Amino acid sequence: MILICGIPSESPLQMVTRQLEAMGAEFVFFNQRKFDDCGISLDVGTSGATGELKLEGQRYSLADIRGSYSRLMDDRDLPELQEEPKDSERRRRCRRLHDVLTQWMEIAPGCVINRAGPMASNMSKPYQAQLIRECGFAVPKTLVTNDPELVREFRSLHGRVIYKSMSGARSIVQELSDEDEERLDLVRHCPTQFQAFVDGTNVRVHTVGEEVFATAIQSEATDYRYATQQKGKAAEMREVELSDELAEKCVGLAKHLGLEFAGIDLKITDEDEVYCFEVNPCPAFSYYESHTGQGISEAVARRLAAA
Repeated sequence: MILICGIPSESPLQMVTRQLEAMGAEFVFFNQRKFDDCGISLDVGTSGATGELKLEGQRYSLADIRGSYSRLMDDRDLPELQEEPKDSERRRRCRRLHDVLTQWMEIAPGCVINRAGPMASNMSKPYQAQLIRECGFAVPKTLVTNDPELVREFRSLHGRVIYKSMSGARSIVQELSDEDEERLDLVRHCPTQFQAFVDGTNVRVHTVGEEVFATAIQSEATDYRYATQQKGKAAEMREVELSDELAEKCVGLAKHLGLEFAGIDLKITDEDEVYCFEVNPCPAFSYYESHTGQGISEAVARRLAAA
């Protein structure tokens, strides 16, 4: 049996569940928004983890679940809890449920996409960059600082510079401008990651086990995800085939990070230098699949069903 966790209406989960249905694979869904009707019991002993999962009135043995795909949103932000006091029993029960479920997935046998431990590398981009470099990828020259003068020196040295969050929090990548320099004193209150701009073609690589799906993105925007807002024109995407060497390198990077499923952000220069910016451990692949028709969701479903 396969367990899917998250909000059923979210595109990546919809795509994977449709593929599982087409395969005839048996799966159940933990709908976060119905947490009041769900529960979990877990006992960890010398023989392993045992317990039971209750989903909307039905009970399932944890031992029967051999594959899991989780895209859990922060349960504290669920719409059903917005009117709840911060210390309400309902909030505490919801938090316990998510905590125990996550703990079980961390030690559960079979295929888990992805476990919390390996995903944590993305919570610190400078740390993850060191792991990326260990796998032989080039990483842009980087400065993490809250010192405005160091930022000015870095820009003077490298010319074009971008900045973004250094944590796992989603941020819009921007190029540092003259106007930004005028407000650089604000960086004293928020350490920020600055990188030398790399010119070339953005390539998002999704790895699912040994399978590789590469998408080239054409856009004049600094952050192609927000191309319409930044440049008034959506990014163009096309499927591309990587060299065997680069494909193996991407699979190796995902394995090094302990990820069954990964979204790897590359930039390939005109001189065929390959830079890796970061690895997303919970990629919203539907954005790429809907533009290219690549079978990413089918690959995820196959990986789960194979477990």
